[in-house]
Amino acid sequence: MLTTTSPVLSDGTKVSDLIYPATREVQMRVLSDREIYELEMEKIFGKIWVLLGHESEIPDSGDFIVRDMGSDSVIAARTKDGEIHVSLNVCPHRGMRISTADCGNTQIHKCIYHGWAFRPNGDFIGSPVERECMHGKMMAKEELGLKKARVTLYGGLIFATWNVDGPSFDEFLGDAKWYYDMLFCRSDKGMEVLGPPQRFIVNANWKTAGEQSAADGFHTLTLHRWLGEVGNYAKKGEGEGEGTDLSPEMIGVEISSPHGHALRCIDLARKIKRLTGLDPATLSVEEKLNALPPAGMTRDMVEQLARNLSEDQLKVLTSMPPQVGGMFPNILFGFVYIPQPDGSVVGSMTLHAYVPQGPDKLEFVNWVFAEKDAPPE
Repeated sequence: MLTTTSPVLSDGTKVSDLIYPATREVQMRVLSDREIYELEMEKIFGKIWVLLGHESEIPDSGDFIVRDMGSDSVIAARTKDGEIHVSLNVCPHRGMRISTADCGNTQIHKCIYHGWAFRPNGDFIGSPVERECMHGKMMAKEELGLKKARVTLYGGLIFATWNVDGPSFDEFLGDAKWYYDMLFCRSDKGMEVLGPPQRFIVNANWKTAGEQSAADGFHTLTLHRWLGEVGNYAKKGEGEGEGTDLSPEMIGVEISSPHGHALRCIDLARKIKRLTGLDPATLSVEEKLNALPPAGMTRDMVEQLARNLSEDQLKVLTSMPPQVGGMFPNILFGFVYIPQPDGSVVGSMTLHAYVPQGPDKLEFVNWVFAEKDAPPE
């Protein structure tokens, strides 16, 4: 039988005593305590797969981005062989930060303190003075490189972890991968980012943003009211939504995972009928896909779906597709439809990460995606 022991804080409080599952409440201390934050960095971000960015941000040899894995700054760089490596952005000599830039291109990452130089893959190249004078003979050159993380690409997204012996990325996603594939692995050439991500600091605990992925859809009525105004969903009083607090187009099926992942699958039939005027009950799977292609795809790209997804996944895409959700612990994505004045419908694909910067601060990172072979317009 598996048993777990709750961490105990310095004042003797068990973390589990701050959480009330029966009433679905937590004490505010969970969102502000420095000790709890440090435990999260160690137990969560120090062990799981963390999103850093997308491979299209670093397309060429020597390209790099600097992002955070929990409390650690890391360099994600592309090498001459096309591989992507992630290394701790700290010189092993005296602990100086290697790169102070957010992104760039270089074949040599050099520490500004003593000039130690490293390749994009983190390997140690050398230092300005001979080896014996700088670091002696206690360690071989091969041992002087930057600390390296495990790296995997999923749908072009760059994930890394310090947990050398931990679960694979597929194990981390679990059964939820079946749904994520419909969003991130659906086309022949995959997606790309549209420019660098939007980044800004929010004075709030990272968990307050993380629950938005699927646990709280009700804030959409107020905070994201503009989605109804521009026609992403029928507002109250329009057709079937009349007399209800929620538009039927906002009601769906919640998909949750033991791993902490969550998605919201929303009934597409009403949206097809409202946006296209067609009766989805009379349409085949292929006809539904052409009537209202998945957000971010055009009609001439729909044929790619059958090459990359199963029949069951195609049925879900045309009936109750995932449109908003997240990956544990701090990723949120949204796929929305925006009707245009000319009667056409444009789909938007965004991905957010809520990067912890302290118990009362987070960095909001927002990527906008498009399919690589989508037309420019």
